[in-house]
Amino acid sequence: MDSIDLLKILAAVLALAVAIIGHEIMHGWVAHKYGDDTAKNAGRLSINPLTHIDLVGTIIVPATMYFLPILLGGDSGFLFGWAKPVPINMATVIRRGGYSAAMQVDLAGIVYNFTLAIFASIAVVAMAQPTTADGLVYIFSYIFVFQLLIINVVLGVFNLLPIPQFDGAHFLMHLALKYKVNSIAEFFYKNERYGIIVVLVVLMTPLKDYLLLMPVQTILNLLLS
Repeated sequence: MDSIDLLKILAAVLALAVAIIGHEIMHGWVAHKYGDDTAKNAGRLSINPLTHIDLVGTIIVPATMYFLPILLGGDSGFLFGWAKPVPINMATVIRRGGYSAAMQVDLAGIVYNFTLAIFASIAVVAMAQPTTADGLVYIFSYIFVFQLLIINVVLGVFNLLPIPQFDGAHFLMHLALKYKVNSIAEFFYKNERYGIIVVLVVLMTPLKDYLLLMPVQTILNLLLS
C-alpha cells in the first residue's frame, strides 16, 4: 500500500465522518429550533466524533463495504455508514410546530448531505485534477472533496428510501399522520425493528444497483455536468 492509497483511505474516512456526523447534528439542531433540547442536553450537537460513533453503522458497515471488494479481488468499494441517531423528543417538536415541523426534522440531515454535495461538486469542478507532480496536500484535498461529493450523495439518496428507522420512512410516517392516513404511519412504526435487516439486504444484493447506485450516478452526472 503506497502513500496515495493511504491518502485515499484517510480522505474517505474523514469525508464519511463529516457527512454522517453533520447529518445527525442537523436533526438535533432543527428539533432544538422547535423547542426540543434533548439532543443539546445529551451533548449530541457537538462535532466531537466520539459522541456519534455507532459500532455497526460507523465502523463495521463502512469497513465491510470498502474492504470486502478488495478481499474478493476487486477494487475498493464505496464508503457508506451512519452515526448514532441523535435523541429527539418528537412529541415536543409536534406540539410546537405540528407534523410539518416533524417532517423538517426528518429531512434536515438529507438537506445537509445534498447541500454539502453541491458545494463539493463546485470545488471539484474548479480544482485541477492532481498529477504526480502535485504535492501530497493538494492530492489529499482533491481526493477529500471528491469523496465528500460521492459520500454525501450516497447518504442523501439512501436516506430518502422509505426504509423503517431511516429518514425517508420517518418523513412518510409524519406526512401520513398529518393527513390522517394512520394505516401508513402504523406500518412504519410497527416495522421499525426490521430496518437494519432491510438495509443489509439492500446493500448485499443487486437491489443496491437499482435503489442506490443508479440514482447516485444520475445525481453525480448532473452535479458534475
